[in-house]
Amino acid sequence: MKYLFGIVLLLCISCGNKEDILLPKADRTVVKDVVDLSPIYIFFRIKGKDTLAEVNRKNSIGTTNWVLNIDKRLPLRLVIPEVMKMQEKKRGDSAHKNETAENYYSYADSIGKNLAFIPFTKVYYKMEKPKNGVIVFFDKNNKILVNSKEIAKNDLENHIKNNSSNNDVYYCFDKNMNFGTYVNLKIFVKSIEWKFISNHEFAY
Repeated sequence: MKYLFGIVLLLCISCGNKEDILLPKADRTVVKDVVDLSPIYIFFRIKGKDTLAEVNRKNSIGTTNWVLNIDKRLPLRLVIPEVMKMQEKKRGDSAHKNETAENYYSYADSIGKNLAFIPFTKVYYKMEKPKNGVIVFFDKNNKILVNSKEIAKNDLENHIKNNSSNNDVYYCFDKNMNFGTYVNLKIFVKSIEWKFISNHEFAY
């Protein structure tokens, strides 16, 4: 099944302008192989002066692992609402639920030269700002602000652990950030282990 998926993705990328998807690129692989999957596509579209996200999930099966192939150029303000809809549908489909099925974003490992995946099954998204807790905000210009104070990327883990005071830590993202940047940040923060990091993510 995983080999079939690779072929389908290649055909999807190669079949002309209407079906082009530019996947995010990163320098490491989080998950290399996903089996028993349903591919879902979110395409980048331009209509006049507007950017649109076009979803194709006609091949999705609720009991399988869902792999979302999302164009890296799309802003989070268009991507996250579509992801939220799909998560709600899958979580609410009690008649066809598989508790072991995961959700993944796909991307290209530019070093290993392979298709790679990062899970987001347990993430709950909100299109708003958290009302409390430690707010780690990633803006679209590569700045990191922790409760409005700018922090260097290499110092983020120590800063979180030394200053959270048992408060929940929320990862928040600029809603105008492109999806490619978001995936790279997801890979980066995955290396930070701290028991107070929330599984709720925010875009605003």
